[in-house]
Amino acid sequence: MGAIFQSLGRTVLAGVVLLVILVLAVATSAGASHAWWTFFMRYLHVLCGVMWIGLLWYFNFVQIPSMPKIPDEQKPAISKVIAPTALFWFRWAAAATVLTGLLLAWMSGYIALALGVQRPFMAIGIGMWLALVMAFNVWFIIWPNQKKALGIVVVEAAEKAKAARLAMLTSRANTMLSIPMLFCMVAQQNGGL
Repeated sequence: MGAIFQSLGRTVLAGVVLLVILVLAVATSAGASHAWWTFFMRYLHVLCGVMWIGLLWYFNFVQIPSMPKIPDEQKPAISKVIAPTALFWFRWAAAATVLTGLLLAWMSGYIALALGVQRPFMAIGIGMWLALVMAFNVWFIIWPNQKKALGIVVVEAAEKAKAARLAMLTSRANTMLSIPMLFCMVAQQNGGL
């Protein structure tokens, strides 16, 4: 058991194997109905969303406030190792969350009504639009500017500082949007708005 937990890859693989066993057991006994597969897509959507919003909140509640407290000689550990890896998972979790959310809405038959923000799908529709804005911010504002701020793309010092500030402010905007977005997701499953 220790060998599994000493490697993140093996730990995640073990979790996936347990999930596959559980899915096969449930799908075999209950029958793989459309409702069951819709539930499973919702699970994948929530799993991806936890990774995305978890990393968003890590950046805003932990990393950004901690950076001024870190001695300059230790900052490269964050900017050259931790931040690029976290940003990789952050942006791909955003993409996976949007993809699984759109697939879930399509499988559930409400994608057009939700994106049109029509009743009875107003809550999830608003949540979907907030998430789409947030994902756009991740891919087209935060990530391009973080590449400059972290030195992945070499720019002058003034442009680097400007890029870091824009990435931080956009990340803060996403943190703000994540609060009503999560409310809308929960509201839809509990009677809507």
